[in-house]
This record gives sequence, structure tokens and C-alpha cells, in this order.
Amino acid sequence: MTIAGTKMICDGRTSREIFAETLANPVRRKFGFGSKLAIVNVDFQNAYTRLDEFVTAYETDPRQIEHTNTISRLARQKGMPVIWTHVGYRDDGADCGVWGTRADGPDALQSITIPSRRHELDERCDVDHVADAVWVKRMASAFFETPLNSFLRWHQVDTVVVTGGSTSGCVRATAVDAVSHGFRTIVPIETCADKHESFHFANLTDMLIKYADVEPVQVVVDWLESH
Repeated sequence: MTIAGTKMICDGRTSREIFAETLANPVRRKFGFGSKLAIVNVDFQNAYTRLDEFVTAYETDPRQIEHTNTISRLARQKGMPVIWTHVGYRDDGADCGVWGTRADGPDALQSITIPSRRHELDERCDVDHVADAVWVKRMASAFFETPLNSFLRWHQVDTVVVTGGSTSGCVRATAVDAVSHGFRTIVPIETCADKHESFHFANLTDMLIKYADVEPVQVVVDWLESH
């Protein structure tokens, strides 16, 4: 089968190279920070972080969780909300909906049951179960059928910092929904991970051009430390 696309650019660059060049030469103005941010940490659960346990796990930056803990801790100290989400379903997977029809077996999405080791947040994450919000989600975006939007409005948040995985899946979906809801959206590079570098860098590029400020995590650290 020949896939049409003769008008598309095909210049031999890798997705990593395109991202680096786009980051160095931005084609859009940045959203920037507003007056108050929230950290939305997407799906730091064992199914996606424990390479030694699950084939569904992935790693991009080995310090991903460390960086995420740093900005979460700083936000908490500044009185800014920290939210953690993780995916989970009932035993029969019926609440996974049509998404769950794409695969079966022990590693399928709907096999992340509540409770289970795959559902649990990675214990390396610095979660404050008193101060932080922790929600279960069932679809890609952290906004979909969760209290996130109303929670952010109540706390007068105008900027959403999205971390987690996967870059091409739930992080991207959350970033798109964040800007669609009217929030300035920031994705710290080192805090995101995906299974394949092509997916990771292609989606960082797409978010950078369209939906979010894609920045080194130190940019978020500096902003928090100065406020």
C-alpha cells in the first residue's frame, strides 16, 4: 500500500532533531506563566514507571520522578495545588468503554484494576496525601470526567504544568484540554516519558508549536522559587 502525502515535508531529520531545532527557534509566542500555577502529574503509576515489573512501563529521563517531586514540593510550599492522576478500572473492565476493545490480555489497559499493583502510584513519588489531590481517571486526559477543571477554577489557577506519561498520550491529551479550558499550559521536558523517542519528540514538538510552552524543568523551578 502506498500512503499519499507528496506535499508533506520529508527532509530526513529525526523527530529528536526537529524538536531540538524548533525549541531553539520558536515559531510562536509563549503563553508564559500567569499568577498561580498547579502541577498536574499524570499517571505516575507502576504500570508505566516500573520497568522491572511491567512491559507497559517506559523511561525517558532517569530523573523524571525526581524532577517531578522537586516542582511538586516547591508548588506545595508556595500554596499552589498539586494533583496526581492514575488510571484504573473495575474488575470486569466495563468502565474502560470502547477504549478497552483494542486489546485483551494481562497487559491491556482495562487490566489496570482497582486495587492492583499496576494501578498504585509509584512509591518514589512524593505524594502528600493530605495536601495533594489524587484522582482516578479512565480516559487519556486528566480533565475528562474528573473534578480537575472546577478544582483549578476554585483555586484561581491560571497556569497548568503537566508532567507524566505518556508524552504522546495522556500528557498530550491533558495539555490540549488545559489550553482548551483557557489555562496557560507548560510541559517541562524532563518530567515526561514515552515508549519510543519518535513518539516522545514528535509530540513535544507538536505541543510546543500549538498547545503548550515546552520548557526545561529548571524554568518551572526558577519561577516557583521566585514567587
